[in-house]
Amino acid sequence: MAVAMKGVPGPLPPANPAGWPRRSSTGSNFDPKPSPLMTINRPINLYPLTNYTFGAKEPLFEKDPSVPARFQRMRDEFDKIGMRRSVEGVLLVHEHGLPNVLLLQLGTTFFKLPGGELNPGEDEVEGLKRLLTETLGRQDGVKQDWLIEDTIGNWWRPNFEPPLYPYIPPHITKPKEHRRLFLVQLAEKDRGKGIFDHG
Repeated sequence: MAVAMKGVPGPLPPANPAGWPRRSSTGSNFDPKPSPLMTINRPINLYPLTNYTFGAKEPLFEKDPSVPARFQRMRDEFDKIGMRRSVEGVLLVHEHGLPNVLLLQLGTTFFKLPGGELNPGEDEVEGLKRLLTETLGRQDGVKQDWLIEDTIGNWWRPNFEPPLYPYIPPHITKPKEHRRLFLVQLAEKDRGKGIFDHG
């Protein structure tokens, strides 16, 4: 597994403070009124990619050999523990004056955000710290102190199928997966042998 970069094409459009999509409160526990925390405008510190070094680790592989196997495992687990909860970290750097998102590369054509499935009852932030340490953490025994910032996205899987949506469709009462994305604030510089132990 390697850490790869994908460039963000220019500035993001301003967030809609009214939220999207609008849903009626009838039959839903969704509150369309924005949270005060969601409307805070504050800077995010981005540091150059050259501030970080990357080591090497054994490659990691997906748990499932195929997409149908992944959804069969999800179906089996849903019967036992209910909706799958997943977390992913968004790690930002800048390179050539543009913000870049660090991604993990699996194989030659698949890229993903670092993170994964939470254990039953596991706290989201602590679970993300565990997953980041497992996939990106240093192997020299130095404890990595991940700074997990804001929730920047929520995705819902309504069925045992690939599509994810940024909302729960109105006709879905039992979503199969909730995937939450968090901003991970990187330190200004790595300390020692590298912030990431991957190559």
